[in-house]
Amino acid sequence: MTSLRHNPESAASPRDGYLDAARACILDVGWRRTTLTEVARRAGVSRMTIYRTWSDMPQLLGDLMTREWTGIVAGTTGTEGLVERMVATIRALRENELFVRIVELDPELVLPYLLSRRGRSQDLILAIAEEAITALQATGDVRAGNPTAIARALVLAAHGFVLSAHTMVDDGVGMRDLDGELELALTRILQP
Repeated sequence: MTSLRHNPESAASPRDGYLDAARACILDVGWRRTTLTEVARRAGVSRMTIYRTWSDMPQLLGDLMTREWTGIVAGTTGTEGLVERMVATIRALRENELFVRIVELDPELVLPYLLSRRGRSQDLILAIAEEAITALQATGDVRAGNPTAIARALVLAAHGFVLSAHTMVDDGVGMRDLDGELELALTRILQP
């Protein structure tokens, strides 16, 4: 059997390769059944390589979620206005296969970010929103007020549309209808 310790590292960043392996594991079996050993096996490296990077699965998951959600936010940068960008980000999160898998199999993983603390991805989103709000306030396109508080209110409103919108869809109301209402609500929150 070939040792995994001295295999050449592939991909742009070895860490990204490890996160890709973790993502694949979580998609296959869920977070609870994913181990650092399985991540190492899928990444083609020794267990110690993974253990030197993350001491446990919660640390690895935090880095994976930050990378995934940051990528989604970055993917909506071409969207025209702040409201449109927020709605596009919410849609992309709702449709992200990793996010969907976590919510389906291990929903308790998102509870700390809703009930106890903010995560790195939420802080990134808040910073982007606050910067945009400040710039739009300067041009008179967004109402006056504390841009930090406004950004936080927008993110709080978005939480329900990311996590619970599917519970409000039926024969009478579709996801497009809800997204239209979200766009209207966000527009009115920001309206000068």
